Amino acid sequence: MKHREITGSLTERNGKYTAILNLYDENGKRRQKSIALGIPVKGNKRKAQARLDELKREYSTPDHQLSKAKASSPLFADFLWDWLKTTAPTIERTTYHSYESIISARLDPFFRERNLRLCDVEPRHIRALHESIFKDGCNANTVIHYHAVVRKALQYAVKNELIPDNAADKVDRPKKGKYLASFYSKDELAALFEATKDDSMSVVILLAAYYGLRRSEVLGIRWSAVDFERGTISINHKVTESTVDGRHQLYAEDKLKTKSSFRTLPLIPAVRDLLLAQREKQAHYWAMFKKSYCTEYLDYICVDEMGQLFRPNYVTDHFKLLLNRHSLRPIRFHDLRHSCASLLLSQGIPMKQIQDWLGHSTFATTADIYSHLDFNSKQDSANAIASAFEQEPLEEIQEDERGFGMSLGM
Repeated sequence: MKHREITGSLTERNGKYTAILNLYDENGKRRQKSIALGIPVKGNKRKAQARLDELKREYSTPDHQLSKAKASSPLFADFLWDWLKTTAPTIERTTYHSYESIISARLDPFFRERNLRLCDVEPRHIRALHESIFKDGCNANTVIHYHAVVRKALQYAVKNELIPDNAADKVDRPKKGKYLASFYSKDELAALFEATKDDSMSVVILLAAYYGLRRSEVLGIRWSAVDFERGTISINHKVTESTVDGRHQLYAEDKLKTKSSFRTLPLIPAVRDLLLAQREKQAHYWAMFKKSYCTEYLDYICVDEMGQLFRPNYVTDHFKLLLNRHSLRPIRFHDLRHSCASLLLSQGIPMKQIQDWLGHSTFATTADIYSHLDFNSKQDSANAIASAFEQEPLEEIQEDERGFGMSLGM
């Protein structure tokens, strides 16, 4: 909007002059500001007028406008929470809770301690944030996650014309570190299955290892997704967990990570036997505990003896406990997914088929994670190189070498 000239007038209050300035906001709305001049009325009109003219010039300067804008700019720590609340309807719940954790854990304390307003955030402040994260022993990937949230919030501010540009765009992110997944060998998986066969969570472990499922996917498997006649099992549901007002909340929904995550897989014979045994167990426990048995999750496969659905965080913690109890090499529960992929690769299964089995959205994702494990393709390359050198007879090579030596002598 076109800038409006600041006007003003003088008025008398208790025998002294007061300046009345007519100020205008960005929408053109007038707001009056009274400033007591402390100049006696009698004989001082010219002096008071001169002071009024000075005030009009002062309030018209860019520096004053900048000061005014700064005063109205919120603390960046407060803005982050406002932005998160505004953006909540447009993002996944898991993403929301991830952003919430990032802001609460580090961004709020960092920016609030420095008392930085939204308009004050500069590239140097974001670089200082990076340095503080590295100083705490975190890796480059952690810095990238925090940088992304700051950048998204600032981009929202730019889009809504709260700030002129995005300071985060002027700061280089650290290079993302490549994660080399841990995995169990065939023998280690066999030892894990044997050690945990009597644990209530054994069905969770076996399903995750056989099908390379994500934690949310394995907990979301329902009896209605298993077709014993056709011999298929469908991955079409998930169970996640979030903390709301200090309490753990389970969320069950027909919404997976990507469209490719929805997949129907063959029912492996060993899994078929496992599921039939699990169904008998559930019926046995229901009959045993009667009214005490939880009937809310009757369609779910991964439940405990009382019919309660396993919580995602419990799965992670209990898996770690089981490995320690049975002196098994420590890996994450998610590494069962990587173990499945490594076994498929060792059996010569093409990467494209592994992508479909695991439900990755792109081939590049699968290749990026598991290419270092693809020994079979490397062996093919090695055989091709060996074959290439074996094609020329050794006698001819030696003859060439003798001729080369003579030409040098000449």
